Amino acid sequence: MKKILRLLFVALLGLSLTSGISAQAKEKAADKKDEITIYLVRHGKTFFNTTGQVQGFADSPLTDKGLEQAKQVGKGLKNTKFDLAYSSDLGRQRNTAKLILAQNKNKTPKISEHDGFKEWNYGGFEGKTNAEMWTPIFEANDLKFDEEWTDYDKLVNKLGDEGVADAIAESDSLKVAETYEEITTRGQAAMDKVVANAKKKKAKNVLIVSSGSMIPTLLEMLVPGEYQGEAIDKCSVTTLKYHDNKYSVDKINDTQYVE
Repeated sequence: MKKILRLLFVALLGLSLTSGISAQAKEKAADKKDEITIYLVRHGKTFFNTTGQVQGFADSPLTDKGLEQAKQVGKGLKNTKFDLAYSSDLGRQRNTAKLILAQNKNKTPKISEHDGFKEWNYGGFEGKTNAEMWTPIFEANDLKFDEEWTDYDKLVNKLGDEGVADAIAESDSLKVAETYEEITTRGQAAMDKVVANAKKKKAKNVLIVSSGSMIPTLLEMLVPGEYQGEAIDKCSVTTLKYHDNKYSVDKINDTQYVE
């Protein structure tokens, strides 16, 4: 009798454990179902990138290399089914997004434009050389500016994203360059819209094409402390996960598709 009871107990215990594991598996599956993956891509190389000119709200066309970079990213992500796609009205961002989606094997969404994904507005520095804008800021922090951006991560680590933006705004003689508060206000509005649309349409994968300073700003807003001044290379892919009203970082500055 004791043996029968023991066997019955073991069987019930096994059933309970199996049920528990099954419930956990279902819970994990449900979590995965609600997860949104956001692909933040920097635009391809432009004419101003080539000439070393400041490029924020000002625009310049993609170079042949920039066009090829965008196509390469598109080929690398060709099997990813994008449910939503965003850029701003800047041609370099919009055209990069179009080229990425053109390589995709799935049905692709229409590109929505939002000012929140524009590059920082550099005001009176727009179109001037990078050295004209950056050298005084670097030197004020005992750093050296060069076209390789060797000390940029040190500048960001010292001033933070906010300090860098406000230093540019302060030194702009026209007083048109954006402050950090202005940049983050439009960036947050853009991301709120993306998430709202993604939830409404049950989107799983979202493509956002933005720029080299705006992407770090979005990271600092959404996942504070995760961005440590890493370079955001042209057509690099930075991946975020969104679940349960929280963002997490998957990858920053993934350049595997353009290397």
